[in-house]
Amino acid sequence: MRIVAGVLRGRRLQTPRGMQIRPTSDRVREAIFNIIGEAVSGTHVLDLFAGTGALGLEALSRGASRVVSVDESLASVELIQANIKVCNVAELVRVIHASVNQAIHRLDAERESFDLIFMDPPYGEGLIQKTLVNLAGVARSGALVVAEHDSKDLLPHNLREWIRTEKRKYGDTAVSFYLREIAC
Repeated sequence: MRIVAGVLRGRRLQTPRGMQIRPTSDRVREAIFNIIGEAVSGTHVLDLFAGTGALGLEALSRGASRVVSVDESLASVELIQANIKVCNVAELVRVIHASVNQAIHRLDAERESFDLIFMDPPYGEGLIQKTLVNLAGVARSGALVVAEHDSKDLLPHNLREWIRTEKRKYGDTAVSFYLREIAC
């Protein structure tokens, strides 16, 4: 696994042992960032269910200004921290070891807000829908959520203030893009 493009291009990231952590493949990550394009530049990124931290690190490589990575697995947190060292970006990444809901509540209490949010939860547990409804306090108006899921999962087109703008399939993996409606 490596950083695909940007200033950190080619950096080899540490990968998990076993099947507990399912990192986003280079191919899917590259496709995601090709779709997002220049919109990542200058963004404040929230990487939920971060696993290896690869999505957040790829965003930094392509111009994001700051990343907060969240995972409740200690093995994932250690892997994210190791990959931050590989990329030498410790001053730009905050790692939170907590459940996604706990982290969202903490970030909301700290008045943190994000333009770009990645989600790569365990498949088949309905976590994308559950997490989307909790993001209101930390997602800026016009924020984009990029959610990776099993291609068989049926996700809603609209959920509260979130509108699915696109869905792409890559084998057994699908990626849905949700845009937060801009408040008038």
